[in-house]
Amino acid sequence: MTVSQKLLPGVPLVESMLFGASLDQMGLTNAERDVAVQLHEKGFAVFDFPDEDLDARIDRIRADLTPLYDFDSWRAAGWAANDGLRVQDAWRTNADVRAIAANQAVLDLLSKLYGRRAFPFQTLNFPVGTQQHVHSDSIHFSSAPERFMCGVWLALEDIHEDAGPLVYYPGSHKWPILYNDAIGKVVGTDTAEFAQPPFEAAWRALIDATGTQPEYFRPRKGQALIWAANLLHGGSRQNDPARTRWSQVTHYYFDDCAYYTPAFSDPLIGNLDLRDIVDVSTGERAPNIYVDRPIGEVPRRGAIQPAAATASVVSPNRWGSMFSAKAPKDFDARRYLELNPDVAASGMDPRRHYARHGAREHRRYK
Repeated sequence: MTVSQKLLPGVPLVESMLFGASLDQMGLTNAERDVAVQLHEKGFAVFDFPDEDLDARIDRIRADLTPLYDFDSWRAAGWAANDGLRVQDAWRTNADVRAIAANQAVLDLLSKLYGRRAFPFQTLNFPVGTQQHVHSDSIHFSSAPERFMCGVWLALEDIHEDAGPLVYYPGSHKWPILYNDAIGKVVGTDTAEFAQPPFEAAWRALIDATGTQPEYFRPRKGQALIWAANLLHGGSRQNDPARTRWSQVTHYYFDDCAYYTPAFSDPLIGNLDLRDIVDVSTGERAPNIYVDRPIGEVPRRGAIQPAAATASVVSPNRWGSMFSAKAPKDFDARRYLELNPDVAASGMDPRRHYARHGAREHRRYK
C-alpha cells in the first residue's frame, strides 16, 4: 500500500498530492511509470493499445456498425451543425467492442494508476469527428469520492488533421471541478435543460484566464489516449466532411465508489442522481458504495427531502431524491428508438434517455 492510499484513500493515486511520495510504491514498469507521470502532470497519456487481434477487431467493428450510421444525412446537415454520429454501448451487441472495453492489460494498468480495480461502464463508437465543445466529463459521470473515473480514446484508423482530431487542454484536470452550485444552477426536479451548455462559458473563461493552450491528438491506428475525469477535452472542427474518424471511447469507473450524474444533482439537499451501473467486464451491476458500505446503509442526520416532483416521469433513487425526465411535447418514443438503435438495444426508457443523453447529443426523435 502506498503512502497516499494510507493517508488519502479517497483520492486516486495519479491525482494525489502525495503522488511523488507514492510513485516508487506503485509497482509500475518503466513504461507504466511514464504513463503515470504524464497522467498526473498533464491529465492525459498516450500508449499503444495492447491487443494482438486489434486490426481484425477494427475491421469487424466497422463492418458491423457502418449500417447504423446515416452518413449522407450527416454530410448534408449534421456536419455543419456540429451534430456527430455515434453508437452508444455497442458492447451489448458487439463482442469486439466489448473486448476492447474489457481489455485486461488496460484494466490492470488503470487499476495500478488509480489504486482501485477499474471496470468499464460505457462505450461510444464514432465514424466521424464529434466537433463537441470542450468539456469535463465530471459533470456527466462522477463518483464519490470524486475523480475515480477516466476515459480511453482509441483510434480505429489513422486520424488526419482535417478529420476533427481530439483536442484537450493540458493540466486542466487539476482545476476545481465545477458543479451546479458553482455556476448558480439548481436542478430541483427539472432535467429538461441540457447538461453541458450551462458550463461552457465558465470553462472558456478559465481557459482564457490561465492562458492554457490546446493540444491535438492525431494518432495512428491502434494508438490510445487515457484522460483524467476533469480534463477539458472535445472534438475540433472537422474541416473535411468526406473524411472519417473511426474511434472507440470507453469510460471507466473504479470499485467502492458511489456513481452519479452531477449535472442532474443537488447533493447538499440529497437530490443525487445515482447511476445504475453495469460492469461491462463482468455483466454484473456495480453497487453504489460510500466509503465502506452500501450507500443506502449510511445513517443520515437531518436529511432534507426535496419537494414532491410534478413532472411527467418521476422515479426515486436510492437516497429518496427525485429524478424527472422531460421530453418535448412532440416526442415520439417509438420513432426515437427506430432512429437510435443503440438506445433500443440498451433497454433504457426512450424519454429518460433523451432527457439524460439524447438532448445534449442532438439526437433526432421524429
